[in-house]
Amino acid sequence: MTEPEPTEPEQTEPGQGEPRCLARESRFADPDAAYRLLAEAHRDLDEAHSAALNARLVLILANQIGELEVLREAVALARQAR
Repeated sequence: MTEPEPTEPEQTEPGQGEPRCLARESRFADPDAAYRLLAEAHRDLDEAHSAALNARLVLILANQIGELEVLREAVALARQAR
């Protein structure tokens, strides 16, 4: 008798299943390294190119979140920090 092949864990499509909340604590094993990575991405960019990089990064990460309510919460939190 052969063993069944392992299956990938089921993934929930965005907008389905339990609603997620915005993580307020760092989820990085090394938060300083994450900060350095973001800062380094802007090295040697002028203001316009830096803003364009930020815009692209925001859209990429917003898509990764994939849930409008979590994105709303993130936008509200970012706006409070002015």
